[in-house]
Amino acid sequence: MPPSRSHIHATIETYLRRHPEEREALEALLTVLEQTEEPTSRSTLPAHITCSAVIIDRDRRVLHIGHRGTGLRLCPGGHVEKGDRTLLVAAVREACEEAGLRPGDLCLTSQFLDEPIDVDVHDIDANPIKGEPAHQHVDVRFALYLSADQPPKLALQDEEVAGAEWLPYADVRSPTLRSKLLAAEERGLDGRPQPVNASAMIFDGAGQYLLHLRDDCDGIWEPWVLSLLGGGRSREDVDLEATVRRELAEEVPGLEPTDLTPFGVEEATSVDGLAVPILVFAGRWSGDAAAVELREGVLLTWCTVDILDRVRLSPGLEALIRRHAAEQPAVQDPPVATWAPAAEAPAGTELHIVGLHLHLQDEKGLVLLGRRHPNSAFGGGRWHFLAGHCEREAAVAGLLREAREEAGLIIAPEDVELVHTVHHVDSASARPRIALIFQACAWTGTPQVLEPDRTVEWRWFLPEELPDAVVPYARVAIDGICLGRPYSEQGWSER
Repeated sequence: MPPSRSHIHATIETYLRRHPEEREALEALLTVLEQTEEPTSRSTLPAHITCSAVIIDRDRRVLHIGHRGTGLRLCPGGHVEKGDRTLLVAAVREACEEAGLRPGDLCLTSQFLDEPIDVDVHDIDANPIKGEPAHQHVDVRFALYLSADQPPKLALQDEEVAGAEWLPYADVRSPTLRSKLLAAEERGLDGRPQPVNASAMIFDGAGQYLLHLRDDCDGIWEPWVLSLLGGGRSREDVDLEATVRRELAEEVPGLEPTDLTPFGVEEATSVDGLAVPILVFAGRWSGDAAAVELREGVLLTWCTVDILDRVRLSPGLEALIRRHAAEQPAVQDPPVATWAPAAEAPAGTELHIVGLHLHLQDEKGLVLLGRRHPNSAFGGGRWHFLAGHCEREAAVAGLLREAREEAGLIIAPEDVELVHTVHHVDSASARPRIALIFQACAWTGTPQVLEPDRTVEWRWFLPEELPDAVVPYARVAIDGICLGRPYSEQGWSER
């Protein structure tokens, strides 16, 4: 069966909520949806639906292919077929057929998810050979990223396709699509995949993990498999923590784990074959799995690590759970506290605040900075390292915690080294600070805005082209790192 009329109507209405000014242009399509003709059939005239895939690489370029029939350079796309479950599936199928891709080479964008980026109505000339009069295509276009760093080798469909090229957003051939890509670029449509699903790795602190057995039904992602609770992000979710909390409330109302924090990224494949990075949150709960109300799936059960190799799990889940379990302290009685903070510093000394900072540099030499929330008590509106205060913990452990909590980045302790220290003070009355700047040579995940009250966006910059509004001591640190200096001071000469 082709996509249902209700699915098409919901897809178009979702698009029109973002672009109400286009309702008049799509009124003919909305009228067709109220009638009996199949809106995706090429025999439905004077207009019918087609679908296209807007495939974006890491350099913010869009794949265009040459169509032999028209001589035009267009995004991969075409008519919907009976086996296409959704319009998105039709777009992905066309891209795979015309460009020789696999669905797993593609993934959704966090900006548009499974919603169209553009719907364009254009005229099609009569084709006497096929017996088709002049008509219109209502082309529903979906934005997709390449899931791998490098574009896969294309295998073009010779009978219909003549050549391919990757065009920057500003050179995209369709005016309507071009304008939407340029607008979305300002909101972070940069070709770099980010998790669009979230799941909860719930543990009881005594060596058990809560797993969810999925239904064995058509259309269910990974049927009859033990997996984590969770699901896909919706446009209403402010972040992926909101996603996982909403999914828990929908699937198991009343199950509310404490201390939900990002732990890792799980790589999965959707029911339609797309690559799906999933941000996994770890949270503690120790309730009775059999006593809660389960609204989706077959059952909930507690599992210990020693049986994971004997059950059917989502790919990669066993390794993720084992890594989490290895980081947990051995179950024992709480230790007796032997330390209490001194009321005063020793005579002649002054207590300092220790800050932990992550200097992350990608393969192109770009440095990661986050723009602080305008209302932040420190550095409002300025660009700064991923950073936080050192609590009662080792500095590297605190840095790794901050990376998980703020951006969903997973870093191994052995991949971190101290590259610079800044001893700084903001004013004569302020407590002096020591900023420890660590560099990671490897990490897992793509920076996410997980604490929007502190950081509103992450962006990569060339060290020599930093924006003007950078926290002053962060700029001092980056300059020092570029020059190979291990230490800098900032603010003391003015005291």
